[in-house]
Amino acid sequence: MSRNINEPLSQEALNTLFFDARTYNAWQDKDVSDELIHKLDDLVKMGPTSANCCPMRVIYVKSKEAKEKLKPCLMEGNQEKTMSAPVCAIIGMDMEFYEKLPQLFPHTDAKSWFVGKEKFIESTAFRNSSLQGGYFIMAARALGLDCGPMSGFNQKMVNETFFAGTSIKVNFICNIGYGSEKDLFPRSPRLDFDEANKII
Repeated sequence: MSRNINEPLSQEALNTLFFDARTYNAWQDKDVSDELIHKLDDLVKMGPTSANCCPMRVIYVKSKEAKEKLKPCLMEGNQEKTMSAPVCAIIGMDMEFYEKLPQLFPHTDAKSWFVGKEKFIESTAFRNSSLQGGYFIMAARALGLDCGPMSGFNQKMVNETFFAGTSIKVNFICNIGYGSEKDLFPRSPRLDFDEANKII
């Protein structure tokens, strides 16, 4: 019998996704299979984006050779933890995402909304690939993986190294694997409801 989608998840599931989940800096020596990466994508792509534009593009850096290419692109403090992670996902955004709209949003000419409108393209690509990046983290956690998202890298160098000759630009990067308690910082505080919210 399937769960009613309007029923809240169990506390155990909420703990997995939010309360017990952390940003990891060290990793167990445990492989993340290509099959699991495909399952991750199957979940991520179901999350909503405006006009179903789906601008996120991902390069999964797994091999030693690929990691060595990535290493000089990273701030020094992010190098060791990324080299030891089973996978580093480069979350990119396709600045020509609208070319896929006839396929992804076929019931109207959504492509025409974007052609020649550079600022609209950029804001849409960034906003929606960031949304998809959030789905990526939640989906990874749902599949038993831990995450280490970060923005400490040379954007120009990442683009030149991994996206040269394409319409894709990096948004952020995220290590995935099975986290180790080593180098795990205490959880940082969060804002109280009234500090960040208002019901009107």
